[in-house]
Amino acid sequence: MGEPLRIGMVGAGKISGQYLDTIAGLEGLRLTAVTDLDPGRAKEAAERAGAEVASSVAELVARDDVDAVLNLTVPAVHAEVALAAVAAGKHVYGEKPLAATREEAAAVLAAARAAGVRVGSAPDTVLGTGTQTARKAVDDGLIGTPVAATAFMTTAGHEAWHPDPEFYYRPGGGPLLDMGPYYLSALVHLLGPVVKVTGAVATPRAERAIGSGPRAGARFPVEVDTHVTGVLQHEGGALTTLIMSFDIHAARLPRIEVYGTEGSLSVPDPNGFDGQVELFTDGTWQPLPVSAGYRGAGRGTGLADLAAAVASGRPHLASAELAQHVLDVMLTLLDAAHDGTALPVTSGCERPARVDSVTP
Repeated sequence: MGEPLRIGMVGAGKISGQYLDTIAGLEGLRLTAVTDLDPGRAKEAAERAGAEVASSVAELVARDDVDAVLNLTVPAVHAEVALAAVAAGKHVYGEKPLAATREEAAAVLAAARAAGVRVGSAPDTVLGTGTQTARKAVDDGLIGTPVAATAFMTTAGHEAWHPDPEFYYRPGGGPLLDMGPYYLSALVHLLGPVVKVTGAVATPRAERAIGSGPRAGARFPVEVDTHVTGVLQHEGGALTTLIMSFDIHAARLPRIEVYGTEGSLSVPDPNGFDGQVELFTDGTWQPLPVSAGYRGAGRGTGLADLAAAVASGRPHLASAELAQHVLDVMLTLLDAAHDGTALPVTSGCERPARVDSVTP
């Protein structure tokens, strides 16, 4: 094994702890620097990882001991941080969504191609054994030809548990842009890219209240659609019915199911890496054994895959091209919902490669 890819982390908020846990257990990655708007959070994360604190994004991306930037900032500045990293000649792996707008996403990809660096994007949950085992079942024809799918993400909203939830309800947030990347990335893996969308949206509440932390009870405005429903037409003809909502207190809905001419497939929560895949044929549901995907994966597995891809020269799996397509699908769905029409999805991407090796 060669030298590890040296990582500079921008953003030490709530999600960063999961990345720190994953990076600490991987020989191919080493965290060398951390920066955050809150110096105390940066110091705590750096001490936990044995890294150094950088005073700013500019200082971090300029460091000689940073090969790649892990971008864990809020969605509104994902593109800004990514472009700064690319301009400094660094690879980038960021939290989802890739950017807040199509134009920003295109600018990041164009800059990376010109600079000769890699850009990867969460979610990497699709590389785990849950989605990948389901993917292999589809590829192996266990349900025949896919006809349709359903995808449901329902919650009353993140303000109940997040101490600073406002960004979920500002442009770049909302249930579709926040949670949709998990579901849509999984659906593209399972059924291929999306070519057409239609839908409807609602915003039942103009304000929300923070439910935990030192600011509990504080109210803030809602600036995005908080209930989104849509129909997606995939390249192969399958139709997905989608609900993404911050307005549902409880539901008894599956996360993802795929329906084929010969059977059905129950797919685990795409916000997780594993989970039981079940196949319905011959009148019964049966669990499928793990047959593909990175075993024991965690947030940061996509970054590790990028590091391995850089070393070997192969494409990385949690690609910016997939993330760009997913972003375009989401934004086109919102456009279609507001226009009251069906719209084509003008971007495209290759259906990502399957993770055939089950990595211990």
